[in-house]
Amino acid sequence: MTADSAETLQITRTCPYAPPAQHLRFLREQPVTKVRLPGGSAAWIAARYQDIRTVLSDPRFSADRRHPNAPRLNGEMEPGQSPLPKMMLEMDPPEHGHARRAVIGEFTVRRMAALRPRIQQIVDEHLDAMLDGPRPVDLVRALALPVPSLVICELLGVPYEEHDFFQTHSAQLLNHTVTAQERQHASLELAIYLDKLIKAKAEDPTDDLLGRQILKQRESGEVDHGALLSLAFLLLIAGHETTANMISLGTYMLLRHPDALAALREDPGKAPGAVEELLRHFTIAEFAIMRVAVEDVELGGTLIPAGEGVLTLANAGNRDPEVFADAETFDIERDARSHLAFGYGPHQCLGQNLARVELEIVFNSLFRRIPGLRLAVPAEQLAFKDDATVYGMHELPVTW
Repeated sequence: MTADSAETLQITRTCPYAPPAQHLRFLREQPVTKVRLPGGSAAWIAARYQDIRTVLSDPRFSADRRHPNAPRLNGEMEPGQSPLPKMMLEMDPPEHGHARRAVIGEFTVRRMAALRPRIQQIVDEHLDAMLDGPRPVDLVRALALPVPSLVICELLGVPYEEHDFFQTHSAQLLNHTVTAQERQHASLELAIYLDKLIKAKAEDPTDDLLGRQILKQRESGEVDHGALLSLAFLLLIAGHETTANMISLGTYMLLRHPDALAALREDPGKAPGAVEELLRHFTIAEFAIMRVAVEDVELGGTLIPAGEGVLTLANAGNRDPEVFADAETFDIERDARSHLAFGYGPHQCLGQNLARVELEIVFNSLFRRIPGLRLAVPAEQLAFKDDATVYGMHELPVTW
């Protein structure tokens, strides 16, 4: 298949429950095929679960997004346009391993468990405000956005009063309806802000992730300001938008599936399994994982030539019937822990343990404290985000 004859990849959903129908057709009929991206360039897609895992774990595929052939969606910045040093998600070995090992201790299961009481307090405070305020309530504004924003602010040591600034700019970076110039401007504004924050912490290190990283770097040598800047940028962007969308989507899904919600209410111990199934079902970071073949690679019986880009359709891979039986069905009793929502391999999401803890606490607390929670408008009136890298909801009016 030539690039000119390739089918254009769809990036919008027509059903809030499922990936674009085209992606599921690729899974069934053309799991490895060349497509034309909305921006006009060509790339290969991998839609089958095992092929995606191969792309994300095989060193013959590079994570360097600054490669001229790295897949780019409409409005995405070209190589050299980013004002930031290379981020961890763009690195290959051995550079990536060194950068990840430096910070992985901040995201262990044990450290996340230690954060549980504070996350619970944050959730309870926002639920108190919901219960004391007028109804209906937009759950996106009242809970889904502020909880992960406050958690990541505390983790990084970002003053929470600045959260509107980074929410606005990070949303632009994840939205592919804006121009490359608008995305570059948002990136620059965030970089300037974080640059000042890190310089202030270097003068007086605080007991937060950035402060601890500064002290750790000083013990082993000189502080790498660029590495800290790219780390803070990555965690700030990735640490709140995705979790915020999962809170609203997960609440919506549970309200639409009363049997699953009743089981969760009866046994809060089902929350971890429910979270994994929600992550599998929605796979909200649909187009975040891209690679470039650095040599010829056979993938699913198809040759990917060296130098060509590959886009993994994790949303389709998480519906692969070879891995998940009756994959279209939402079932909180299934074992969905092997899903691809956090990626796979060396670049698997650094903050996945934090996201799991936040989601478990939010869903258990929300439905325990507001057992009569329900949608305040008919489901067909809800507006879903279908024009961004990260799938989510614009608002979720609820009442009780």
